[in-house]
Amino acid sequence: MSRHETAPHLVLGAGLTGLSTALHAARSSAVPVAVFERAAEVGGKARSRRRDGYTFDITGHWLHLRDDRVRALADTLFEPGDLVEIERRTGIYTHGRMLPYPFQANLHGLPLPVVQECLATFLEAQVEAGKPGAAAPRTFEDFAVQRFGRGIAEEFFIPYNRKLWGDAYDDLTPDWISRFVPLPDVRQVIGGAIGLRQDGLGYNARYRYPCRGGIDALPQAMGRAVAAAGVPIHTEMDVVRIDPVAREVHTASGRVQPYDRLVSTLPLPELVRRLDGVPAELVEAAGRLRWVRWRYLDVGTTAPVPMDEHWVYAPDPATPFFRVGCYSNALEAMAPPGCGSLYVELADRDAPPDLPAIVAGLVEMGALSAASDVAFADVHDIEYAYVVFDEGYASAREALFTHLGGLGIRSCGRYGAWIYNSMEDSILAGMEAAQWLSS
Repeated sequence: MSRHETAPHLVLGAGLTGLSTALHAARSSAVPVAVFERAAEVGGKARSRRRDGYTFDITGHWLHLRDDRVRALADTLFEPGDLVEIERRTGIYTHGRMLPYPFQANLHGLPLPVVQECLATFLEAQVEAGKPGAAAPRTFEDFAVQRFGRGIAEEFFIPYNRKLWGDAYDDLTPDWISRFVPLPDVRQVIGGAIGLRQDGLGYNARYRYPCRGGIDALPQAMGRAVAAAGVPIHTEMDVVRIDPVAREVHTASGRVQPYDRLVSTLPLPELVRRLDGVPAELVEAAGRLRWVRWRYLDVGTTAPVPMDEHWVYAPDPATPFFRVGCYSNALEAMAPPGCGSLYVELADRDAPPDLPAIVAGLVEMGALSAASDVAFADVHDIEYAYVVFDEGYASAREALFTHLGGLGIRSCGRYGAWIYNSMEDSILAGMEAAQWLSS
């Protein structure tokens, strides 16, 4: 028997998708499974940091569970009561006012001329959309204007997404928005404009969170289940080369690991960079894939956070951040008693953060009572945050997936599949990958 006939299925990456793959493959595949993870711990971007009694995730990681399979999995991973269910409190801070989320259904409180313009252009957009032969939107901005009208688009969707996507904004297609942008009807938009608050819209109206604080409780529980299923998780294994012909993975430490089938959750460009024998046109295709880097602050406060919201969108161009979240408003255990923990996602990913301007913006918003409440503000960068859906996205991704499929490699998860998704979607992707391994 050759070594490849006894080699395990290999999973690259111990984030939620990789752990889900390993856990479910261990239950359904006759071939052994192993996991390689570059970091010293499992979790990928679903990890948490702790400092001086404060807990921070890698920005907001709220667990929205809609699928019965994932709900059932969570019930096996946690004891009753270990996950608390929380009703979302989300706002939009603009024109010096805090509006309920979503903006397009809660215009009440804006200056009356702004409300008038938003409502009038919204109704005009509905008339235009009902005409035969209406052109499909080409860009995300086209979508926002056609669906919500020029007023709502220019008050929220355009400025907010310019801050989030940066230089990539003008190239965005509407492909990523189908599930993640609430689409209220005419009655809801008008109701929200006259003061009838529209709650519960969108896919994330309720979410779950570990009661002791830190989303890392989820991957850690999955890691324990993977280990209990007999699957080894090898941490600090940095894969530098993949030979798909010999079916071998080479690590920075010099280890050569044969594999039977390979599931990769690495960012798709990183997988291609490590793969032997990729044709030049596919290297060029991988070079067309774009993504948005993230820069954010973990902010610990010495006083409670005065605003009630769990997270807030900040579309105004002059505000140096585009979103602020308050962990301790969702769960008091995320900060010491009488204190608060915030994440602040910054519009500028290159220059050193202008902390006085950021703190002033947080005070104005109501996320801080005073600048003196800040105990510390730690800066963090994420290389891969959001995948850019531009006109070259679909063709490049399809070409790369066709090539990988021919090599017997499955690339999945948020960055492996090169998509925009939720934590639950990543877990489901691991279930599907496990089925592929056992097929």
